[in-house]
Amino acid sequence: MPPAAGGQSTPSRVKDVYRFLLTRQWVILTLIGLALIPTMIRLGFWQLHRHEAKVAQNQLIGNNLGAPAMPVDKLTAPGRTVPRDDTFRTVTATGTYDTAHEVVVRQRTGSDEQSIGYFVLTPLIEGKRAVLVNRGWIPAGADLTKFPEIPAAPRGKVTVTGRLKADETSADSGIKDKSGLPPRQVMLINSEQQAKALGRPVQGGYIELTSSSPKGGKQPDPVPEPEHSDIGPHMAYAVQWWLFTAGVPVGWFVLARRERRDQAAEAAKATAGSAAEDAEPKTPAAANAD
Repeated sequence: MPPAAGGQSTPSRVKDVYRFLLTRQWVILTLIGLALIPTMIRLGFWQLHRHEAKVAQNQLIGNNLGAPAMPVDKLTAPGRTVPRDDTFRTVTATGTYDTAHEVVVRQRTGSDEQSIGYFVLTPLIEGKRAVLVNRGWIPAGADLTKFPEIPAAPRGKVTVTGRLKADETSADSGIKDKSGLPPRQVMLINSEQQAKALGRPVQGGYIELTSSSPKGGKQPDPVPEPEHSDIGPHMAYAVQWWLFTAGVPVGWFVLARRERRDQAAEAAKATAGSAAEDAEPKTPAAANAD
């Protein structure tokens, strides 16, 4: 087969046209693109897994909130960790509040998600055992070193209903358990810590109060029911990462085509200029020089 016009075969011409891909700039650009593709794929799956976890958590909360109430001692016991599947389950307990060992939990947000104050944590004595009850939220006073004024707990025997929650730890909550706090102030709601102060067994986890009988007078603001309908933006983020992944080779191809077109235009311009010089009529002096 005869060579293409200009004495150069088509594969050779194509090879020359794309020779710029071997330059330092394009090699680095290509390597960066190849590194970004698997990274963005993994980020997409990470967001997908977060979406799936959020959906599962919402379903768990909704199912447990809607389940019939159970006595708290059916789901937990002293020294026992509340299983994830039992968190937010509606439970009941009957006993007498031990206000002498009442503590407040520092740096907690109110229902407006802006105001900082305390959770009021009061042990409810059931025979020889106790269960911690988060009675609700109160605003912080001006002096954070003093024990705040707390609405009095109902006296005598009470029956409480609330959501079962697992003990808080620094690892799970991200809250640092500080030492040297003012008396009767804590950072975490933890049954093992309070059992040491009470000197009696305490049921694992705690009750987040929703109702009490009798109710008593003015009480702390109840902790709002957890949100379990919002699935968050994680699925949208996953799709975005995968679209970015697809965009890398597409973008690389578009840039390569543009670079080839620009170089071809420059080459054609240079060729045209050279041809114009050759076609230019020679002056007599130039002809004599020849």
